[in-house]
Amino acid sequence: MTKMRTLRKIRPVQLIAVIFFTVSGGPYGLEPLLTYAGEHAALLILLITPILWDVPAIFTVLEMNSMMPVTGGYYKWVKHALGKRWGFYEGWWTWLYTFVDLAIYPGLFVLYASYFFPVLMDYRIPICLVVIWASAALNILGIVPVGKTSLFLGVLVLVPFIILFVLFFQHHSGALAIPAPSVKGVPFSSFSMALYTVMWNCLGWDNVTTYAEEVEKPVKSYLISIFSAFALVIVLYFLIILVSQLSGITPDVLKDKGFPAVGAIIGGQWLGSLIAFAGMAASLGIYAAVLLSVSRVPKVMADEDILPSRLNREHTKYQTPVASIVVCSLIVSVMVLWPFADLLIIDVTVYGAGLSLEYISLIKLRMVAPDVHRPFKIPLNITGLCIMAALPAIVYFVALAGAFSSTQQAIWAAVFAIVVLASAEFVWRLILWKKPHHKTDDLYAFKKSA
Repeated sequence: MTKMRTLRKIRPVQLIAVIFFTVSGGPYGLEPLLTYAGEHAALLILLITPILWDVPAIFTVLEMNSMMPVTGGYYKWVKHALGKRWGFYEGWWTWLYTFVDLAIYPGLFVLYASYFFPVLMDYRIPICLVVIWASAALNILGIVPVGKTSLFLGVLVLVPFIILFVLFFQHHSGALAIPAPSVKGVPFSSFSMALYTVMWNCLGWDNVTTYAEEVEKPVKSYLISIFSAFALVIVLYFLIILVSQLSGITPDVLKDKGFPAVGAIIGGQWLGSLIAFAGMAASLGIYAAVLLSVSRVPKVMADEDILPSRLNREHTKYQTPVASIVVCSLIVSVMVLWPFADLLIIDVTVYGAGLSLEYISLIKLRMVAPDVHRPFKIPLNITGLCIMAALPAIVYFVALAGAFSSTQQAIWAAVFAIVVLASAEFVWRLILWKKPHHKTDDLYAFKKSA
């Protein structure tokens, strides 16, 4: 058993790759940003939003994970801080949002594959199903195969963009005519969709903690890997939007044809093809990494008798949550029918609600358990933590308000997201009706072993 546990541990370099794909996987999906924000606001929104939206999340994840580096991650943190009910809310919301998130990537795979074979768009659904179930099979094999695959795919994704940047700056050795940053003239609904676009491309930092017990030296590994992945993501995003703006491509062409069109302008058709191939690799890597993170949560909830016990079934050989992986894959197989813009709004809205519970848990545990050892501790007091948590909340509600002032389709997507959030209370009541013993909370249980 000891040997098997050693074999299934993931190392920091692989963890960086898995985090990169869980949160980003490359700039694919940023293409509509210039259409929404315009040339003057795009880079401004791209730089400020991660500071307000991601940095507080990263610090929260690092402190909470250093206290409790356990399988289940954020679900366990919220449960121990706020009780079973809110722990269920956290697990339920994150489970549902990840279904939406996962449904986006098979479609992106088909989009970039159609760069080579346009006829593939006519077979979008069958190809999406192949991607979904191939990733399910990879996840059943365990975290190490997913980590190695992510590392390989990460190289495939980054190399074409490195080539693109080198070629661009070779031909633009002088001063760059960067448009003056300003949000003036950007309609509120467009500003909202620009926020959603950047937020979606930078979310999921908490997801990478759900398999903490499968990581070598988890506290140190996460500290190094998360900051490395964040730096990589921000630099990559900034450079690709900058190069796209200065390449002369129009926002509409970029939105419709993607970054391969930028590659074709800068380096020729061969580079466009290389970036399109990298887009296919990115879609596969993101899907596999996100499925890895979400499949652990329902298994843990089933272990605690909150979700049906069948969800905790593990593969006899690989000790992976096979039942949870299969259920997730079945639901995503249906969700791929939704259009991209709707999925993006639902995804970010539901994710943001779950993230808010993590901020509340962080502050609550600082108040009630200040002496518990925290290998990583945010250098802020309670007031500072409240201000920190308010920053992503402001971004979240501005984006949501913009969705309600946008098109009819965007409004319905936002309404559906709110219905999804409300479903947590309905399902929790059903659980209490069938299993009344869950009415008793066991708060701060980690203190007993601290």
